[in-house]
Amino acid sequence: MGHSSGSHTKFHHRYHIVWSPKYRYKVLHGEVRLRVREIIRQVCGEMGVTIVNGALSRDHVHLFVEIPPHVSVSDFVRRAKGRSSRKIQQEFEHIRKRYWGQRFWQRGYFSTTSGNITDDVIENYLNQHTNMNGFSPSA
Repeated sequence: MGHSSGSHTKFHHRYHIVWSPKYRYKVLHGEVRLRVREIIRQVCGEMGVTIVNGALSRDHVHLFVEIPPHVSVSDFVRRAKGRSSRKIQQEFEHIRKRYWGQRFWQRGYFSTTSGNITDDVIENYLNQHTNMNGFSPSA
């Protein structure tokens, strides 16, 4: 399991994020699909988010991303959905007509963290450091 580094941090924050177009319309194909993918990649590059894996289905977006600690998941999703919605409706007339004056994406999204660390692993890690450094929570 690789960790990423910031100037003062090491992190491994991975999230599985899913969202879909309004009314679950199957509009993510052809040029629209390619453009949505390009816009999401731009947002990731600007925010320092790494795309581990991803898939664009006809009616939803799946992303498995690593987000640095200074970026919240909600800020990343807000920017990705907002920019792609605006640009898609500006650039594709058939989308603009279908969603006339409305947002392209449904409200909300699904997000879950990735990892296989349990409470026991964390407690063992802390216990090892407690024994080495002489720090005890009860002291």
